Amino acid sequence: MKKLPSTSRRDFLRNLSAGASALSLPMLGYAENDFVRNESSGLYSLQPNTFGQESGQPGRKLGIALVGLGYYSTNLLAPALQQTQNCRLAGIVTGTPSKAEQWMQKYNIPKANVYDYKTFDQIADNKDIDVVYVVLPNSMHEEYVVRAAKAGKHVICEKPMAITPKECQNMIDACKKANKQLAIGYRLHYEPFTKEVMRLGQEKVFGAVKFIESSDGFRSGDPNQWRLKKSMAGGGPLMDVGIYAVQGARYVTGEEPTSVTAQFAPKTDPQKFKEVEETMFWQFEFPGGAVSNSTTSYAAGVERLYASCEKGWFELSPAFGYGPLKGRTSKGPIEQPVVNHQAAHMDGVCKDLLDGKKLPDHVTGEEGLRDVRLLQAIYQAAETGRKINLKA
Repeated sequence: MKKLPSTSRRDFLRNLSAGASALSLPMLGYAENDFVRNESSGLYSLQPNTFGQESGQPGRKLGIALVGLGYYSTNLLAPALQQTQNCRLAGIVTGTPSKAEQWMQKYNIPKANVYDYKTFDQIADNKDIDVVYVVLPNSMHEEYVVRAAKAGKHVICEKPMAITPKECQNMIDACKKANKQLAIGYRLHYEPFTKEVMRLGQEKVFGAVKFIESSDGFRSGDPNQWRLKKSMAGGGPLMDVGIYAVQGARYVTGEEPTSVTAQFAPKTDPQKFKEVEETMFWQFEFPGGAVSNSTTSYAAGVERLYASCEKGWFELSPAFGYGPLKGRTSKGPIEQPVVNHQAAHMDGVCKDLLDGKKLPDHVTGEEGLRDVRLLQAIYQAAETGRKINLKA
């Protein structure tokens, strides 16, 4: 992973305490008077048109079409798009007519901006839609990213980017051929607590990082969900929340791991997990001398990012969920503003698109490809029982 800039932009919304604002806003490139507080809710957001004015397009918002109206789109992305300054909910793609009617009414989406999976390619003719956000099962990411690029739209794709590195490369190539940008749903790269642990680790605030624990898991429910079908998910919890643990170790060090060992845990419910792993563990070694130990699971909850350094330690717990995240160090609490992750992510991506800038490397398809290669190496290590040396 390329070293992540600790001064990169992003963020806002919700519970900006005065102390936290004074600490973090200059670093993010915002001034305190760029924010407005809703007195009834207590939430903070950017002043209207802040980004549009910076980009030379006052009030300009990019239109986003959500592809797939499952839990994440319904409960997180669509509500977040009511809070964003650089983008808006402009269209939807769904195979369920009843959902289409509900969304049209709830969000005032015109019929012309509603597509199903057969008519999806017609989105090319819709000037109201600038960005397509692919929120589908992992096995469908490649197809719809490629189709969106061919339709002449920028793309955001949920993580993991795809199931195989080849699929990832096809997605990258399609967007480059269309001269469109591809972002992966790395919302935490726009989240203040996460950016702070990036800074603490990469700038060696407590000395060199020696050991990292980076783990994410939860108890899965419905035994018939697509996440338990290998053909759709590509694997179990590693291909779901395990990617957060992989990312955590990488962005704390700012380095790429040089080797990995891994182990599958015994299955406590073989019938439910007949196609995918239930729990697994892996260990990375990094060129700077740090080592990491990680767990991911569909059997029990775990969500922690901890780093032990030469002169202290720091951690986030919870570390990867939708918030609020919490952190502390050997010197005391980590104080940062609590933001809406999805709004911050989409606004950060769309700000760069509005400004005509290249997206930061650490949220692009190339970053998604790096993660998928690591996920496949973890599986290989667990399946063979060998240490896998990783290419730089």
